[in-house]
Order: sequence, then C-alpha cells, then structure tokens
Amino acid sequence: MSGQQSLADVRHYYGKVLQSNADLKTGACCPAEAMPTYLRRLLDDIHPAITERFYGCGSPLPPALEGATVLDLGCGSGRDVYLLSRLVGEHGHVIGVDMTAEQMGVARAHRPWHAQRYGYATSNVRFVDGYIEDLAACGIADASVDVVVSNCVLNLSSEKARVFAEIMRVLKPGGELYFCDVFADRRIPEALRCDPVLLGECLAGALYTEDFRRLMARVGCADTRTVSRSPVPLLDEAIIAKIGMVGFTSITMRAFKLNLEDRCEDFGQIATYLGTILNHPHAFDLDDHHHFETGRPLRVCGNTFDMLAATRYAAHFQLVGDKQNHFGLFDCVPAASSVKPLAASCC
Repeated sequence: MSGQQSLADVRHYYGKVLQSNADLKTGACCPAEAMPTYLRRLLDDIHPAITERFYGCGSPLPPALEGATVLDLGCGSGRDVYLLSRLVGEHGHVIGVDMTAEQMGVARAHRPWHAQRYGYATSNVRFVDGYIEDLAACGIADASVDVVVSNCVLNLSSEKARVFAEIMRVLKPGGELYFCDVFADRRIPEALRCDPVLLGECLAGALYTEDFRRLMARVGCADTRTVSRSPVPLLDEAIIAKIGMVGFTSITMRAFKLNLEDRCEDFGQIATYLGTILNHPHAFDLDDHHHFETGRPLRVCGNTFDMLAATRYAAHFQLVGDKQNHFGLFDCVPAASSVKPLAASCC
C-alpha cells in the first residue's frame, strides 16, 4: 500500500467513518477515569464537541510544562491541545498538527471559547493543517519545541522513520518526546497492513516493540523509557478473526534529545527529588521503574542522571556526581526490593 493511499484511508476513517469515540471497534481509547486526578479536573473545561471526537489511547501529558512550547502531533479535535493550553499557562504555546479537515474544523472553532474559559487575553494555541512526516512544511523550525506529544497517532503513519527524525529535528537540546501509542508483540503481516479498518483502528500500523527500539536508535535516541502500559482489547468479532493472533498494548513512552549511551552505566551518581513539580508533591515517576520519592536519594545510572540534569526537570532535583569515575554496568536492583539506604532502581 502506498503512503498516499494510507494517508487517504486514515483521513477518510477519522473524517467520515468515525463520528464519535463510541464508533471505535477496540478498547484502545483511554477513558477519562484512567487519567491523573489533576488532569480529570481540567476536562470539565473542555468543550463537549471536542471530547466527543477524541480517539486517543492514553494521557501523554508530562508535568513541568509552565511556559513551555509544546507540539501535539495528530491533534485531531484538539482535546490534548486544550489541556496543554492550561498546563503551559497563558505565556506558553501549544501547536496542534493534523491532516484531517473535519477534525481540525472542530478544534479551531473552539479557540475563542477556551481562551475565555481559561481567562487568557488571547488564545495560546494554534492549529496547522499538515503532515507529521513533514513538520518543516508546517513551519516548525529546528530546535524550536520544548516537548512533543502524541496520542495514538504515530502508528497511523506509513513513514514512521521520517516522523521520528522530524521529532528529533524540532526538539530543543534536552527536549522531551512523550507519547502514547499502540504497539504489537510481533510484526504485522503485510496483507493486514493494507486493511483500512485495521489501520484506522490503530492496529495495522502498530509498531513491533523491538523495531521501535531499533528505529529510535537510528534517529539518535539510544534510550527510550516506558512510563506505563495496558492491554488493548479487541471488541469486534471481524477484527478478532483477522488479527486476533497479535497481542496489542497501549504504551506511554518518553525519550529525550540527549546524547545517551545504549546501556545503563554506573558512575556513582545520586538523584533526590525535591517535591517541587506542580501536582507531584510526594513523588515523581520518570518511568515504570524509577519512582522518586520526595527527599529520598536514589542511585541512578548515567542515562537517568542526564535525563534529569540536562532537561527541564533539573530544577526539581538535587543531583550529585559526574562522570569522572566509571564503575561498569549499573547494578539493576529494583528499588522496592533494596534494603540499602540509597536504593537502586533498574534501568
């Protein structure tokens, strides 16, 4: 299937076939109850027309965004853009990119409504019609974005290598990619990748997890982190008959534009969370195995140290150590099982 045909099928499915999230045939769409409490409260200020046409599979909205410039790839009706509008504050900026006219029409129609609702003098969001594979054509400059997010969209692209290369291009040094998507436990057979319904339901284009790891390494990201995961149930008998042999998982991932190593190395470094990130007074989870309790020192590998020290999270940590002395591979002992004063956590 050509890339152009794939784009046409996706545009048709999201613009014409789906009229609300009730039309989806899988359980990938994330219910509001799965969101953190502080984000659920913000949903009350999102226009109902926006939420009805939301098709995401998670909640890819990282913390510490005040004043940031955030890019939402495949923003659809704009639900996450408007949530981000609140999180970045009146002086931050949010850019939504999407190729589906019907979705973008809904998103744009409610810019003044949300600005007034939030008490902003002018809207701090803008929507760009375009393709996530070509952000340059969307006017997104090199190293101009603090954070890139995406909610169950990257799987829809037939040119994923271009998408991730573009993400790394537009991120500032130390910038963060934080996204949710559907992943597969094996490579999808070629014949099924051409099915427009499987594609629109975020199944046919789901990346095999190991191929994702290899792709990220090729674009210069040697260490991606899993934040959370949940199984994707298939709810339609016809879909189960076609692709039920594949296991699908909705995964939230984060990665940084940093020069990291491909293994976790031990330099004797320590990180202590200060409890200063808004809505995270007691702990901060970098990923599914780095749980930083406020005030509790934690031994970390060199990559984890850099993810904290060379990003916007630096102000929220006390960081001790450098890379003068190397002690070999990091000893990956889960924090919960450690009885040492300085608990280690697996990388």
